[in-house]
Amino acid sequence: MSASLEILLLDDEPIVGKRLKPALAKIGCEVEVFQDPIAAVARIKQKSFDIVVTDIRMDEMDGMQVLEIVREQSPRTKVIMITGYAMIALAREAMEKGAFDFIAKPFKPDDLRKVIAKAAEALGSKVDFSAANDNN
Repeated sequence: MSASLEILLLDDEPIVGKRLKPALAKIGCEVEVFQDPIAAVARIKQKSFDIVVTDIRMDEMDGMQVLEIVREQSPRTKVIMITGYAMIALAREAMEKGAFDFIAKPFKPDDLRKVIAKAAEALGSKVDFSAANDNN
């Protein structure tokens, strides 16, 4: 198996990281979870991630700003936007600014794993779904 994907997960709701980190670890991803966008951006400036998953709506900094910083720091990084507000216009704007994909809340861990797998493929990597046959 190839090297594991390095993923940064940013969502200001603690439950999101708690649920998704183990779901992504099951398919062989290394996941760093952040609730504070400022801390996440500092980490993005230190390290290049394969994939950044970020909520769009947060208090101190929104996901669009995070997207722009990631695009500047590491153009090969795939950015997946999460939104609890299924606003198509916002998602379209994110895609125009270079987001790889978006996913609307509520979603199942498997929904995110599928988008991660697409992003991994775009990066020339593979994700092992056989490890995640628990249907959650």
